[in-house]
Amino acid sequence: MIKNIGLVLVLLIGLGAGFWFGQQNNLHGGLEGPAVKERKLLYYRHPMNPQVTSPEPAKDEMGMDYIAIYDEPLPTEAVAVKSGKILYYRHPMGAADTSLVPKKDEMGMDYLPVYEGEQNIPGQIQITSEKVQKLGVTMAVISKRNLSRDIRALGSIQIDESHIKTVSAKYEGWIQHLVVSSVGQAVKAGQVLFNVYSPELITAQQEYVIAIQSQKALQQGSPQVLNTADQLAKNALQRLRYWDLGANQLKNLQDSQKPLDSVPFISPYSGVVLDKTAQEGLRFMPGELLFRVADLSTVWLLADVFEQDLEAVRVGQSVQVHINAYPDKNFTGKVSFIYPTLATETRTVKVRVELANKEGLLKPGLYGTLILTSANSEKLQTAVPDSAVIDTGTRHIVLLSRGEGRFEPRVVKLGGLANGYYAVLAGLEEGDEVVTHANFLIDAESNLKAALDGMNAPESAPDSEE
Repeated sequence: MIKNIGLVLVLLIGLGAGFWFGQQNNLHGGLEGPAVKERKLLYYRHPMNPQVTSPEPAKDEMGMDYIAIYDEPLPTEAVAVKSGKILYYRHPMGAADTSLVPKKDEMGMDYLPVYEGEQNIPGQIQITSEKVQKLGVTMAVISKRNLSRDIRALGSIQIDESHIKTVSAKYEGWIQHLVVSSVGQAVKAGQVLFNVYSPELITAQQEYVIAIQSQKALQQGSPQVLNTADQLAKNALQRLRYWDLGANQLKNLQDSQKPLDSVPFISPYSGVVLDKTAQEGLRFMPGELLFRVADLSTVWLLADVFEQDLEAVRVGQSVQVHINAYPDKNFTGKVSFIYPTLATETRTVKVRVELANKEGLLKPGLYGTLILTSANSEKLQTAVPDSAVIDTGTRHIVLLSRGEGRFEPRVVKLGGLANGYYAVLAGLEEGDEVVTHANFLIDAESNLKAALDGMNAPESAPDSEE
């Protein structure tokens, strides 16, 4: 009897202890919740490139922390509860790859389910606002701007080809005394270049003197004879004029009536001697080059203008020219000619500018810079920053912000570039907001491609891949 009573007491004590411990566990469980299972850290991956990993914490080139990858998620993590019909599964890194059944990517990560009503709008890119901030995505509002700009082109001073003259004789002769003896020497019209001995010229002078004398001797003759004498004198004088004898020489010959054995050869032009073949004792024939003279009162600047700047250049346009040899002087000229061919090696076209050179400062060969202002300097044009333009090679695209982390690729037609802005011919309007620094495209390149493909194709079901 006593033994049974002791057994009952032991059972009662055990039940009481179990009840007390149960209450304590319930109490602590209500405060702390279920036991937390510790996750196993596998590695750290690059925030922009999943294929770059590190066994220890690191930062990328933009200063962003590598992302820790665990073997499984914590059971206590706050996971958004999603409901509805699963349409398909998408690539966890945003690649344009979907599947109708669950699968893993090349890194072993599960594809993410896309529920009904959650899919992206066709033709748009969507990223979280947190990612937009982390990656430093910046925007700009499209506005109208003055897109005039200064166009500069390098060139050099050249001789005006229309002012180059050739000096030659119309008769045969020999140079006896050379007055202008060096290249580069300045000459004036009417100046003696050399003295010439020419039997033909002596004969022509004698004929003229005889005609003058006969004309005087026949003053009392019949009108017919007098008329013949006058005609002979005129013909002899005209012949000497054709051979470029000056008016003073002819007057001296008429007054003295003595032919000259050594006749001064007069320069018909003013300018600078560019070339000279005349030498003392040289025999020359009719039409043979003796001197080449250029008038440098007007010169050319031949500048090489790049093909993308040709639209702003027009004939008759006033330009400024800076000459390297005279940094404190400004010269003004006009575009006189745009050459019809393009140099394929430099992708430039020569533009000719006429410059006045009364002081003789602009010497052929000097380097200078052509400066002109593009047209439409007073017109405001819709403009987009050049940093916002993505050039695919066949078209230009900008990312138009649609708010809430959504971006729409937009094909635009662009005009000229000026001061960091393109003129917008079509595709954007004033007030639109575009991405100017889209660093996130490194991570979302495939998303961009998919969105662009959506611009050219009708909406369709996601591609399936099993």
